Amino acid sequence: MRQTHPPDFEHAIHSANIWLKAVCEALGTEDRHLAHRVLRTWLHTLRDRVTVDVAAHFAAQLPELLRGAYYDGWNPSTVPVKYDREAYVNRFVQEAKVSAEDVPRIVPAVTAVVRAHVSPGQLESALEQLPHDIRTLLLQPTTA
Repeated sequence: MRQTHPPDFEHAIHSANIWLKAVCEALGTEDRHLAHRVLRTWLHTLRDRVTVDVAAHFAAQLPELLRGAYYDGWNPSTVPVKYDREAYVNRFVQEAKVSAEDVPRIVPAVTAVVRAHVSPGQLESALEQLPHDIRTLLLQPTTA
């Protein structure tokens, strides 16, 4: 049987799929498109709210394909973008195409997945830069 992708590419796909599967499980869904949208949105909303240095250090923890999604559309000259909890929720709704009522359930579930897949302390270092009201939303206990 002929191999169709280089081993590094296969590894990158496999690593991203591990994260997507974990998001699906955390949300109690089999909808991988939803999992991708909410993970991508979660990553973008964090990336845009922290400094360039923190964003880059956090990105180093991501699998290669998710790192590409993380940086997609990023303009480092405009960060950190200042927004409060309401603006965060509104952006999440727009980008992830979910309802505002679902955000308090989705966001902490994704946070838990990210925490489980990055080095200890990396997520906390990034979250320290967020305003208390957004950090609270990201860290509230999950109820799947």
